[in-house]
Amino acid sequence: AAAGLCPCRALLSRWVGPLRALCGSLRGLATGPETHFGFQTVTEEERREKIYHVFESVAEKYDVMNDSMSLGIHRVWKDILMHKMNPSPGTLLLDVAGGTGDIAFRFINYVRAARERQLQRKLRHHQNLSWQEIAESYQEDTLNSLGDSQVVVCDINKEMLKVGKQKAAHLGYSEGLSWVVGNAEELPFDDDKFDVYTIAFGIRNVTRMDLALQEAYRVLKPGGRFLCLEFSHVNNPLLSRLYDLYSFQVIPVLGQVIAGDWKSYQYLVESIRRFPPQEEWKAMIEDAGFFKVDYQNLNSGIVAIHSGFKL
Repeated sequence: AAAGLCPCRALLSRWVGPLRALCGSLRGLATGPETHFGFQTVTEEERREKIYHVFESVAEKYDVMNDSMSLGIHRVWKDILMHKMNPSPGTLLLDVAGGTGDIAFRFINYVRAARERQLQRKLRHHQNLSWQEIAESYQEDTLNSLGDSQVVVCDINKEMLKVGKQKAAHLGYSEGLSWVVGNAEELPFDDDKFDVYTIAFGIRNVTRMDLALQEAYRVLKPGGRFLCLEFSHVNNPLLSRLYDLYSFQVIPVLGQVIAGDWKSYQYLVESIRRFPPQEEWKAMIEDAGFFKVDYQNLNSGIVAIHSGFKL
């Protein structure tokens, strides 16, 4: 009887390996495709959850940490982004992953200044108007200081949006500004809706960047512009070594001291290193359908502004 079982054992042994491989594949399908969270390997769903918790944790101290980590230079980078956009009155902007409002507030200030210049030029060309007519015209135009411009801030994290709304109330921003909870990979907006799409220091925290780019393309009007400000790859070897030293040895310590959160800032540093180099990211933007794609390195590539158009 034992001898009769031997062929069955041999047959089973031949199937053990393939069966184990199949079970492993099924487990992989159950948990989802693998990706990275900093230097860890995780499933896409795990990554989304972890990133949500990171920004939930850092929301309250996000602005203070940005100033501390970049020595305030992030403000200059965002100003450069706004000047590159050069929005005019009437522009409809979607700012994705912009929960704390930094880009939105700059946009409102920039458009108000442009609107004021328009008004002054208009009044200079009407020298024959009476004082009363000038006053009435000025009052009428200042009531609509944005000239129908609007900015929609979209962020997946409710805590980040909460911080942004509090800042807006404190700084007096209300006109032309709205806040929406939404995922960059599946935006809750119609096709061909916005003139400009911005994402500043947010795209590297999106799990499927290819889907985010497709969504950016979808919601932009024909002729609309995609602008991405993100940490990138330093092109100066000496600066690169100093930057690595500062990033891994100083930033997590600052995170612990200021925000009481070492791990979140360790992840943020690691996520920068996992982000594609400038040329690779440029190619991904082109693959999503954008034309005239280019980039501008700032501070030797510590950050870069990528631009593309939907034609």
